[in-house]
This record gives sequence, C-alpha cells and structure tokens, in this order.
Amino acid sequence: MAVAPDSTKTPPTRIAVIFPGQGSQTVAMTSELAEHYPQIKDTFAEASAVLGEDLWAICQDEERLNQTQYTQPALLTASIAIWRILQDKLTKTPCYLAGHSLGEYSALCAAGVISFADAVKLVHKRGQFMQEAVVGIDTAMAAVLGLEDARVETLCEQATEHVDGAIVGAANFNSPGQVVVSGNAIGVNAVIDKVQNTGKKAIPLKVSVPSHCALMHPASRALAEALDNIEFEQAAIPVIQNRHARVESSALGIKQALTEQLSEPVLWSKTMQEMADKQIGILIECGSGNVLSNLAKRQAEPITSYPTDKLARLDKLMEVLS
Repeated sequence: MAVAPDSTKTPPTRIAVIFPGQGSQTVAMTSELAEHYPQIKDTFAEASAVLGEDLWAICQDEERLNQTQYTQPALLTASIAIWRILQDKLTKTPCYLAGHSLGEYSALCAAGVISFADAVKLVHKRGQFMQEAVVGIDTAMAAVLGLEDARVETLCEQATEHVDGAIVGAANFNSPGQVVVSGNAIGVNAVIDKVQNTGKKAIPLKVSVPSHCALMHPASRALAEALDNIEFEQAAIPVIQNRHARVESSALGIKQALTEQLSEPVLWSKTMQEMADKQIGILIECGSGNVLSNLAKRQAEPITSYPTDKLARLDKLMEVLS
C-alpha cells in the first residue's frame, strides 16, 4: 500500500554558493584557515606552480596583492581553496553557483567548466589585459548610494553627452540603492558632482582599473582570443552568469558572456533576485571577506548568506546546515 507523503515535514533548504570578486582581497587572506585545513596551502602551491610566482607570498604583500594581475589569481585561488574544504563538508550539492565579476571564474571552475590551472592562467591574463587597456588614461570608479538604477544610468548618460571627454557608465548593480560607476576620471567625477547635487552620496573607490565600462573593450577582445584556447566542459552545477543574470548552457554562450562581462555591467541584484525566484534559502560566500553576504541583506528579497573565510564563520555555517 502506498504511503502518503508527510506534509508536515519541512522541505530541505536549497543552497547556492557565491564567489567574491575584486575588492574582497585582504593581506594574509585564508591564513587562519590554512592552520587547520591543508587544502589552503596545497591550492596556493598549485596556483603558484601554474603562474611561476609564489602566490602565497604575494598575498602577504599589500602592494603586490593589489596589482590587478595578481589580485585576480589570488582571489580565485582563495575561493577554490575554500571550495575544496566545503566539498568535504557539504552533505548535498548546491543548486546554483554564481560569482561577482572576477568571482564568475571561480564559480565556473568550481562547476568543472574550466580546470583550476586554466582558470588561474585566464584571470592572470585578464588582469594584464585590463591594465594594458588603460595605460596612460586617468581612470576612476565610485559607488553611488541611495539612487535608483535608472537614475544613475541617466546621470552617466548626461555626463557622457555634456562633459567634454567624459567616458562613464554603470558598472555594478550591486543592490537596490547601490550602483558602482566606472570610466575615466573626468566622467566619474562629473557623475559624482551630479549625484551630490541630488543630495545623495557617491564614494570614490580605490581601484587600479575601471572595470565593466567602455574603456575595457580592448581587454574584451584580448580575452576573447585567450578564451578560444581554453577547453570548456559541461557544468556539474549550473552557474548564473553576470552578463544577463542567467545560466548559459553552451561553451559558446559561456565564453561570450565572459567576454562581454569585461565591458558591460555586473547584474548582481538581478542575479540575487534569480536566486530568490529559484527558492534558494541559504547562500554560502566562498572566498575572502563578506562583501557579498552584506549585499545579500540589501536585496529586494534578502537571502541569508554565510561567509566562510574564517574558522568561526565556517563553523557557524556547518552548525546552521546541520
């Protein structure tokens, strides 16, 4: 005789893993975890062999760590090291993965789409391409707080049209009321002035390159050539990509999204809404810091997110999941 399902049982919580991007790096990141988990140093040794540079030593040197060509592989390596710890601890496979900007490479690597060695090489080159694209150009980025997305886009358009030499656009739609703008210094400063005239805040960011704007078109073209030499596999876990905040299933679609991502905005709010629509109940931030966990609190439909870069944070996550 068939047994009716128990309707009083709480369905298992659906989880997703998110990977941070540039700006989340800190000197000596993952050092505390390295004292307890050999996966950390092993993963950094693997990446160092690929790069021909001691990436762990670079993470202890603030000046070198903040150089984009090193920041990117360092953050990816930290994320994949923690991901390897999580793989040993999680009792069920996450429903989705996503990464903020650079973090998308960590997500694709964790999903098995690209190998770790290829991912390290790719993001190292990506950092170089980005720096080379703006040699001799005075660039900037700024976080605009308290304005609607469409209003920020309008201010960028006005600056581009009416300020001589201005290049600026929305780079990251991070959460409702937080949009990062990017471009040359003339354009970004013009937007900062316009934002301040509305009574809202615009905070200049300390960055070495202006990500996700028209100045990155040369880097996009160089990255497209590099991606043609990488073998892409079928994803073991679906990855929601930044370009359109959706899962790309074909290798061609994934490569195109990665290429366009460099000069187009990161749709993080939309990605988080996609997670909410897919009934994700817990987000795990896999990498350095807790930037994405803080952003998760500010979404239209907040999802509880747990960072994992410290021993206490990792223990807290496992306590919640158990």
